[in-house]
Amino acid sequence: MFGWFKPQCPVDPAAKQWIEDRLHWLSKQFGRDIFTRRAMILPTSEFFPERLDGTAEAVRRLLDQVCDYMDVSPDRVELDFFTNRNQLGLVNDAGKALPTGAAGLYEDQGDRRVIHLETNELSNLEAVIGTIAHELSHLRLMGEDRVSGDEFDNELLTDLTATFFGFGLFLGNHPRNWEGSYSKWPGTQLQCPEYMSLPMYAWVLCHSAWWRGQDKPEWTKYMSYDLRACFRQGMRYLLKTGDSKFAPPARR
Repeated sequence: MFGWFKPQCPVDPAAKQWIEDRLHWLSKQFGRDIFTRRAMILPTSEFFPERLDGTAEAVRRLLDQVCDYMDVSPDRVELDFFTNRNQLGLVNDAGKALPTGAAGLYEDQGDRRVIHLETNELSNLEAVIGTIAHELSHLRLMGEDRVSGDEFDNELLTDLTATFFGFGLFLGNHPRNWEGSYSKWPGTQLQCPEYMSLPMYAWVLCHSAWWRGQDKPEWTKYMSYDLRACFRQGMRYLLKTGDSKFAPPARR
């Protein structure tokens, strides 16, 4: 009966291993300090002083700000807009919801890189910032030849890269995760999402706080209720067990 109160990791073993392995990989690619020492990007006027009024100019300024936080020269990126007119609610054979359209797209045209944003998404500032960070992560990964884009975890790694650069609150509060698009983690029977799930974001954010020595970081107040609940569960597990392959030196 006492096992009822044993702390539990918020993600399954396959997702846990993938996150910790990929955090090591990203640390080698970009430097671990980006994840463990840089400021967490917050949805505040300190980080994004200009309001998003829906104009192309305002979105462009927002894109430039996200570029700065992700170490991308804005001159490398062009901005374009599209409108998804297919809003049908689709399901798979099991009746699970399928994606109805992309919020953003990354396009590599050789001599230029273009980020396309869906116009219907522009009313939600946090979601737009998360989408921009995701698409810029494609540039940092595929556009810089770190990955081919054919990897099974292409979109997962893209989400994780944006979180690595400090945008986990934006993505975790608005996860683009559809159960109908799940596959299997390689070599297991465990479900593998195409994009990171809310518990996966929480587990990554737990590591960010853990590495900074912050048991209750101030930025949790910007989390959605569900994300905060998963985060607290993950922090209890980490602080109690230290069970992670991506642990601070003192806990190894």
